[in-house]
Amino acid sequence: MLSTNRPMRRTRLGLLSLLALLTGAPAPAWAQAPSASALKSQAKAAAEKAQAKTKAPAPQAQELSDALKAPRPKGGEYFGLYLMDKKVGWFFTDLTALPGGKAQSINELTFKAQVGTRVSERVHREVRVYEAKPGGRLLSFTVTQRGDGGDQELVGTATAEGFRVVRKRPGQPDEVLKPLPAPKETVEDADQARVALLRGQKVEGVPLDGTDLEGYRTVTTLEAPEEQVLGGVKVKLSRVSTLSDKEKVPVAAFLTTDGKMVRVDFGQTMQARAESETVAKRMDLVEVFGLTRVVLPKPLPAKAREVPGQVKLVMKNLPAKFQQDTYRQKYKALPDGRVEVTLMAAPPSPRGRKPRPVADPDGGENLKSTLAVESEAPAILAQAKSIIREEKDAYTAARMLSAWVYSNLQKDYGASADRATDVLRQKKGDCTEHSLLTVAMLRASGIPARRVDGVIYMVNSDGVPALYWHEWVEAYVGEWTQLDPTFNQPVADATHFAVGYEGNAEITPLIGALQVTDVK
Repeated sequence: MLSTNRPMRRTRLGLLSLLALLTGAPAPAWAQAPSASALKSQAKAAAEKAQAKTKAPAPQAQELSDALKAPRPKGGEYFGLYLMDKKVGWFFTDLTALPGGKAQSINELTFKAQVGTRVSERVHREVRVYEAKPGGRLLSFTVTQRGDGGDQELVGTATAEGFRVVRKRPGQPDEVLKPLPAPKETVEDADQARVALLRGQKVEGVPLDGTDLEGYRTVTTLEAPEEQVLGGVKVKLSRVSTLSDKEKVPVAAFLTTDGKMVRVDFGQTMQARAESETVAKRMDLVEVFGLTRVVLPKPLPAKAREVPGQVKLVMKNLPAKFQQDTYRQKYKALPDGRVEVTLMAAPPSPRGRKPRPVADPDGGENLKSTLAVESEAPAILAQAKSIIREEKDAYTAARMLSAWVYSNLQKDYGASADRATDVLRQKKGDCTEHSLLTVAMLRASGIPARRVDGVIYMVNSDGVPALYWHEWVEAYVGEWTQLDPTFNQPVADATHFAVGYEGNAEITPLIGALQVTDVK
């Protein structure tokens, strides 16, 4: 209605004026010329209005966050990703201002390596949109995962209550996940390193992790600058260190005075190096099993395979934080800085076993359904129920679930899936898939459980005795016990050396550094 009324009104007034001019007749009263006094009053009012307009302050441009003020290369930055000096992937990152007072961050990672006899390739891309002002809220995110591990897209949008998240997977209906509470993440968390350098002080935030949609406290601190040779010229680089409560691995970033990030160190074995797009995307084909194994001076004794059983290893370059005594591992410091580790395996005590459901000694963390574990998914609940039926003893039920996974999953190294329902559907994978599905069904059955990361003893086709990186399961059945569904071990034998839980990157500093100097 407005679009037609306005031009009609202008046409009508024009016709009236033309008709009065042609006929010489007086115009209607509402169209007559104003008197001199009226003209004077109108002129005065117009002058006052103009003066007021002149004095009114011009609208202020919205202040931008320090994350957007900090200098950085235009068009984003590319990095080659190196594991023990072998190129295994590339990384792209960028942060830009958008119209409408918003900012957008893009982070994309591609990993490619040979896993056993297969080539594994994964792509993880995140696009986040924030308010561009200082402390600007996270408004939306899109997390895209492709390749090994399965394809999916998570689309999150801010609402009055928190965040609405939709998961999209090929060939499946879109799934609306449980609403997330409003994330504490701000635009400064998109680039804590440059914000810390711009402010000259520590920066702290709680960014949302794109793999599990949990917030983790992350702190970036300033470190002493370093001199390095770049392009044949010695330059002084600023250095910052970032530590997340999730990975617990210090990440050191090195930047030039004009804001270019030249290197990022993830512990001592992984490194991202600034490269052109063409060079960054040019990758080696690295066999990760052989590259990361820990070679032993001699084979382990047969008693290490027995249950009960034990074996002793003398290790070098094992940080003190990993030397925590448990029911399966005991540590003894040696005079030369090495440590003697006693690995033990035994079934849980009959008197310590409890019926299902079992209370979690960690307050419920090991019973929680997550984006990966999915223990509340109908398919996981139904499968677990069909296996254990009415079995009440928690350890017996745990053994049944582990044995079912061993028998029903095809051993396919490199055929990965990052979600328990995908593992159940495809029924194949390596140790991570076996462990993920077992933990999901254990939790679905009221048994607290978690995945264990570490190394296991193997002799591969080249005949070299070594420890290889592996994942298995720990369940609380009245007391903690470990099972290995990949090798059908109701009690994981003493050739297993645990160093972390749940795919935690805290073990990264051990890769390529840990050594075994003696076997007893």
